[in-house]
Amino acid sequence: MAGSSHADITNIQQRQSRRIAFWAIGCSIIACVAMLGISLRVLQLKVAPDSRLQAIMGDPISTRPSVGRRGDLIDRRGRLLATSTIGWRLFIDPTLVDDLGTISVELQDLIGLDAIETDRKLNRRLHSRFVPVSNILEDWQVDRINSADLRGIGLERRLVRSYPQGSTAARLVGTVGFDHQGLGGLEHALEDQLLGQGGKLRYLRDVRNRPMWVASDGYEPHVDGEPVRLTIDLAIQRYLEERLQEAVDDCNAGGGRAIVIDPQSGEILALSDIINKREGWPGQPEDPLREKHERLGRNRCVTDPYEPGSTFKPFVWAVATESGAADALEVLPTPAATPYRTSTGRRIRDVHYYGPVTWRRVLVKSLNSGMAIVAERISEEAMQGCVERFGFGQRTGCGIAGETAGLVTPSKSWSSYTQVSVSMGHEIAVTPLQMVRGFAAFARDGSLPSLCLVSEDESTLIRQQAISADMAREVREILEEVMTDGTGRKSQSEQYRLFGKSGTAQLPKSEGGGYHQDRYISSFIAGAPFDTPEVVVLCVIDDPDRSLGAWYGGRVAGPVTRDVIDFSLEYMGVPSDKLPQDASLSDRRTN
Repeated sequence: MAGSSHADITNIQQRQSRRIAFWAIGCSIIACVAMLGISLRVLQLKVAPDSRLQAIMGDPISTRPSVGRRGDLIDRRGRLLATSTIGWRLFIDPTLVDDLGTISVELQDLIGLDAIETDRKLNRRLHSRFVPVSNILEDWQVDRINSADLRGIGLERRLVRSYPQGSTAARLVGTVGFDHQGLGGLEHALEDQLLGQGGKLRYLRDVRNRPMWVASDGYEPHVDGEPVRLTIDLAIQRYLEERLQEAVDDCNAGGGRAIVIDPQSGEILALSDIINKREGWPGQPEDPLREKHERLGRNRCVTDPYEPGSTFKPFVWAVATESGAADALEVLPTPAATPYRTSTGRRIRDVHYYGPVTWRRVLVKSLNSGMAIVAERISEEAMQGCVERFGFGQRTGCGIAGETAGLVTPSKSWSSYTQVSVSMGHEIAVTPLQMVRGFAAFARDGSLPSLCLVSEDESTLIRQQAISADMAREVREILEEVMTDGTGRKSQSEQYRLFGKSGTAQLPKSEGGGYHQDRYISSFIAGAPFDTPEVVVLCVIDDPDRSLGAWYGGRVAGPVTRDVIDFSLEYMGVPSDKLPQDASLSDRRTN
């Protein structure tokens, strides 16, 4: 009995083990089949999903961009020249729109978008989920879109660059493209400082695009660009542009250029450049980019050199005198009636002949003959050194894009002809920017300032001593006499003691070489007040219409320089340094 019971128990255990093994195998098979089915279903959903699922499929991670604001450009007193604001652009998600056939008409009725143009944009990108269909919208359009609550219609946040001062300083400030990258002017030159960096927010979303989770590393904050304070003064800039335009119109000139600087700090206070397109005038200034957009044109004050003519004479006079080649009171054999002949037989003409005069008088009366006499006394190396000492042939490094170094005859090509020509401001071409920097030496201690356009900007140009402080003062005194007894008589100020010099150089021919006999570049440069100069102003009038009766620098450019100096100093609160007896004496000399 005992043996039988043991056998029964053993059989029962064996049957239970077989059942357990059977069910285990069955469950394993079922689980494998289920896993295979799930895998196949996942594969099918990936490869050929149902159309109802396609509309909501996609990466469950969304990224929301954060816009980095571009830095402002402000003038020296904090007035806005360029700033960035937030604008909105309309886009359409074709997959969510209820009726693609009517949405363009709805938008036209709602905010005035052209229905045909909207349809054209949609048809090109029907499978996209983001189709921009507008430029920056106006506020009323944004309000209507928000109120309408149309499916598939959204607003994209965009930065908008605006210029509150309109066309004032337009080419100097420049502009940006749609992507807010600088395209011209200071917008381009200061790109690294102005450009902001965008940020982003990455989050997990549900099927209805609602945020569910943001990871700790899912947020990158945006960085705004830095504001840049310029040395430009908006009030002086506006007056300079208006006065220069008036002068160009009055003499029907091909254009005009003008600069105002603080000679002590080297800060550029204003800068203007005008082109007056005239029919039938070959060789006049041109700027194709300016015709496309006023903010894209080149700035001719730094890019286009010109022959300075007699405004160059003070530099040569100072160096020649300081080197001992001539004494200020030495009487030179300048002609009384006919042109002077150099040692090589070249004829040098003067506008007026005075007979023998002192070396000082040569500068006051701007006598080409006197400059030629002394030019032949000094070496070619000394004349070339004069050009270099005053910074000509060198970029100023002021920060304006496209600056050129001007044109200087290389030493290997220097001749006796060049030697005499340069002493009169010919056979050398300088930019207006170089001219005001060089002339500033007479308003200072004989050294050149480092010009700059950004406040507290450290220029890369090493300050250099052109002449001694005593010589700078002596030249300044002579240039004040130019205003009372020389070519500046028609450009005197009633309030300030100006020291200045005019220039009237023949216009080079654009083709074939040589010069026009009846077309000129007229210029005038001056500084004030006399004892403590605070501004230096240059005006260049390109090719004034000679038929109108005025083309000399002292007549067409001088009054502009004087008026800009008067306005600038009054605006800056600089008191008059001209005594009543000085004004009456000037009036008697002028009359």
